[in-house]
Amino acid sequence: MDPAISLLRDLIAANSVNPSLVPGAPGEAAAAEVARAAMAAAGLDVVVEEVLPGRPNVVGVLEGREPGPAVMLCGHLDTVGVEGMTSPFTPRREPGSRGGDAGRLYGRGAQDMKGGVAAMIGAAAMLAPTWTRGRLIVAGVIDEEYESAGAEALVKTWRADAAIVTEPTDLRVAVAHKGFAWLEITVHGRAAHGSRPAEGRDAIMQMGRVLHLLEHRDTMLQARPPAGLQGVASLHASIITGGRELSVYPDRCVLQMERRTVSGEEGEIPLMEVRAMLAALTSVMPDFHAEARLLTTRPPYALDPSHALPRALAASLDRRHLPPAPVGMSFWTDAAILAGAGIPSILFGPSGAGLHSVEEYVDVDSVMTCRDVLAETVTNLVRAERGFTSSPT
Repeated sequence: MDPAISLLRDLIAANSVNPSLVPGAPGEAAAAEVARAAMAAAGLDVVVEEVLPGRPNVVGVLEGREPGPAVMLCGHLDTVGVEGMTSPFTPRREPGSRGGDAGRLYGRGAQDMKGGVAAMIGAAAMLAPTWTRGRLIVAGVIDEEYESAGAEALVKTWRADAAIVTEPTDLRVAVAHKGFAWLEITVHGRAAHGSRPAEGRDAIMQMGRVLHLLEHRDTMLQARPPAGLQGVASLHASIITGGRELSVYPDRCVLQMERRTVSGEEGEIPLMEVRAMLAALTSVMPDFHAEARLLTTRPPYALDPSHALPRALAASLDRRHLPPAPVGMSFWTDAAILAGAGIPSILFGPSGAGLHSVEEYVDVDSVMTCRDVLAETVTNLVRAERGFTSSPT
């Protein structure tokens, strides 16, 4: 079995469900140990850095004798939950028509994104025996599926001239992705016995008016022209709670929502939009009382496709007769955090399907192709005398 696929199986077998998403889940420690052992066996100098209690980043380094650029490969070790899955931590391979290592490998995290983590460690293992120039940093980080505490900690300590985040991109070079904001809206009503409507104010019913405005806003957002490779913005209602019992007017209704953002919608812009909607309702409904707050936000990201980093990776794809044209991703990634720290970043990872679903898999051949492309791209980047001076846009 190919070493990268053997490593991927070990990573899938390590339960690394994010405890911030699923209370009581074990977190990334077991997967971090698998990654640490693989990096050390490949000849990297390895540092384990605890970010949250029992939840470490793992960073492996190849240091050349000659000065040169520093390139980072980065991937997250955490996964979402496994509700509804059967044997999520038992890797299951379905062979392809060619047999051997071809086919699909199933399990939680196979696509998102332990396939990419296995590929980047495998690339480092290929490069280690002949590494002479520059610096290669291979980082397995925690918590990307929640608040990216791992990437935030990483950029405080580690610097690079360029980074490749090995999220699943179907072997396309991605130079852009959307951002997001999580918001909470609370509508206040007045509790009263169900037989006395004059005394009650139905918070759930009034939240319905908010939902109507949000639906209209989403329609408008998705009707806009795409923001380059980022695509169009959107929003959706995620979680709603309210009410006490059947015979009581609900005095409170809480909606948690997500707003996917594109460039120009950073910071508190989504919150300002929602507050404007609530103000509009208040102006026509004197008994309407509501407030909104921002729970968390992450920025959208875009890198100029003419930057040396995507061009170097595209050249490697072109040599393999794979599509070299840059694309954008709909999901958010740690690339935005790396870029925010001054590290131009792109996304490149294996193909597969089912991220966050009950049937998740990665195409095995694509993991090995990803590894080979990463190794070639890193080699070409560290040989370059210049080309990392462009900035993220």
